[in-house]
Formats: sequence, structure tokens, C-alpha cells
Amino acid sequence: MGFLSGIGRATLVFLAATGRLALFTARALSHCVRPPFYPRLLVQQMREIGYNSLPVVGLTALFTGMVLALQSYTGFARFNASSAIATVVVLSITRELGPVMAGLMVAGRVGAAMAAEIGTMRVTEQVDALSTLSTNPYKYLVAPRILAGTLMLPCLVLVADIIGVFGGYVVSVYRLGFNPTAYLSSTVQYLETIDVVSGLVKAAAFGFIISLMGCYNGYHSKGGAQGVGAATTHAVVSASTMILMINYLLTGLFFS
Repeated sequence: MGFLSGIGRATLVFLAATGRLALFTARALSHCVRPPFYPRLLVQQMREIGYNSLPVVGLTALFTGMVLALQSYTGFARFNASSAIATVVVLSITRELGPVMAGLMVAGRVGAAMAAEIGTMRVTEQVDALSTLSTNPYKYLVAPRILAGTLMLPCLVLVADIIGVFGGYVVSVYRLGFNPTAYLSSTVQYLETIDVVSGLVKAAAFGFIISLMGCYNGYHSKGGAQGVGAATTHAVVSASTMILMINYLLTGLFFS
């Protein structure tokens, strides 16, 4: 009976957490579309999430494209299929690696920062002070971050796609000896609109998840500095896990 009670207790805890997250999501979405709005905060968060994340996302995409070209050449050369490297690189970057790698990098950088900032405000009672001043915490803290994350991740992924494909081009042409014209022709020939669009849709979903989990874990943190640290860890882990899960579901939806 102790084993069964443990399973039941874990199930109830999971269902309660799922319900809290669903209610938090519904409230946050409702405040994203209802006035008043805070455009200054929205622009500030867009700069923090988008512009300030460009270096880490760009470097990640560049080396991912370079490594992908090298690994593809190593495998395809065994079957005399080296001409397919350009297609593999561009499709892998635009469909999967660009959105997923950018999402994971932003989750580690921005999701943790959101959880830490809002968590600190929660444990120091600044969130309660906002309510005392007749300012809705959802509208002031949560809505701008969710909107900014959903809008800026596709922009970051578009830049990451370009940089990643460029990294594959540099390695293929200047190290592996490919013809530049033939490489670019093969890249453009097999790239379709759905490949880019699917990656951008994934990016918007990932941006929403990162912002939501950062705000949710920070908003519900408690227990002082230790609670803020736990909220930050949970925000990054939960956002990264959900990114991989949603990536599978969206991939099945677009390419099944």
C-alpha cells in the first residue's frame, strides 16, 4: 500500500502542477490581448531577448553548420554521395537544428534570467507592492515577456539559419574543396518554403514556452534565495524538455 500511495501522491502533485500552469497560461494570454499595454516594457524585453541573444545564437549556429558539413562529408564520402551535403546542411539547419539549438540557448540565457528576476521580486514582496499600487503583475511582468519571446525567437532563428548555412558553405568550399557555384545551386534548388516556415513556427512556439516557463517558475517561487535558485533551475529544465517535446509534435504535424 505504501508503494501505491506514493504513486497516487505523485500523480496528484503532477495534476495540481499542470492545473496551476494551465491557469497561469490562461491568465497570461488574456492579459496579452487586453489593455492597458506597456509598449516601453515590450521593447525593452524584445531588446533583451532578441538583440542581446544574437552573439550566443549566432556562434552556436555557425559552429553547428560547420560541424554538420564535416560530419556529413565523412559519412557520405563512403557512398560517393558528397554532392548531397549542401542539401543535408540547409534542410537540417532550417528544419531542426536552427530552431532547436536557438531555443535551447535562449532557454538557458533568457529563461533563467526571467525566473531569477521575477523570483527575486516575489520573495522580496515587490510583486505584492505592484498589486498595492493598482498595477496588475500579469500585465506588467508576464505579458511583455511572453509577447517579446514569441515575436523575437523567429527573428533569431532566421538569423541562425543564415549563419548556419554560411558555416556549412565555408567548410565545404574552403576545407573540403567543393565548387562554390555548385554548392549554392544545390542549396537553393532543394530548399522549399515549408522548410523555412516550419522552422519559424517552431521558433515562435519555443519562444512562448521559454517565456512562459521563466515567468511561471519565477512568479511561484518562494523560500528566499534558495527558492529563487530552484525556480531558475526548474525554468531552464522544464523549458528545454518542453522544447524537445513540442519539436517532435510540430515535426510530425508538418512532415508526417
